[in-house]
Amino acid sequence: MSKKHPIISVTGSSGAGTTTVKSTFDQIFRREGVSTVSIEGDAFHRYDRAAMKAELARRTEGGDQGFSHFSYDANELAKLESVFRSYGETGTGETRHYVHDDDEAARYGSAPGTFTDWAPFEDGSDLLFYEGLHGAVVNDEVNLAALADLKVGVVPVINLEWIQKIHRDSSKRGYTTEAVTDTILRRMHAYVHCICPQFSETDINFQRVPVVDTSNPFIARWIPTADESLVVIRFKNPRGIDFPYLMSMIHDSWMTRANSLVIPGGKMDLAMQLIFTPMILRLVQESKRS
Repeated sequence: MSKKHPIISVTGSSGAGTTTVKSTFDQIFRREGVSTVSIEGDAFHRYDRAAMKAELARRTEGGDQGFSHFSYDANELAKLESVFRSYGETGTGETRHYVHDDDEAARYGSAPGTFTDWAPFEDGSDLLFYEGLHGAVVNDEVNLAALADLKVGVVPVINLEWIQKIHRDSSKRGYTTEAVTDTILRRMHAYVHCICPQFSETDINFQRVPVVDTSNPFIARWIPTADESLVVIRFKNPRGIDFPYLMSMIHDSWMTRANSLVIPGGKMDLAMQLIFTPMILRLVQESKRS
């Protein structure tokens, strides 16, 4: 952690909704005039698309059925830790972009499934913003959680997460439902051992809970809407959180535990604006003072 060069880390599984959360943070940054450097977890995958396919085949042939992008060794976590540390100490670092599709290929000038070259951060940023799979990993080799100043988990209940992933990968990335289902199954071991433990390290978790039937996510025709959901917001340390103010501002919200607030799903953006704006401003003010 660094008061001079703060880091915000948003962590969630594939299909969890971290991109939507990033959009809310971007709104706050623009409105408050906060200059940021943004990095994506996909940029720190160890393999490009072709190399990952070959590595998966090699691992499967060797009897490893659980290797996936969720796995620690499928990612350059030491490199990510070094970027976090470099930024926290000096406000510098580097990143690249993983090109998902043809639209991004046209934007970045690299073929789909490949990485752009590593490039240094622009100077003069107020904070570093990470969004991806591994922003709060603590294991025998790295401790990313210790280097981030604000850690946010995005954790829909798992059936909803699967529905969101199936719909996203089918509609935007051209995969069949069967192919996405196979990916979900292959990732389960790493989901349990590499993804879930991070949500004990995060400072605030947002868990969307549908109030409609999602019993069989593999045949769901549509994603439950925000108005068909509740969101449980869990604060690791509730000290200093003005719960009466939040409940007065977010209609139909209530507390279930001393550190947990439940809100209507359609109010998640409002809740994030209310919660994160003062936190971001405090990080920036402390940075400028130091």
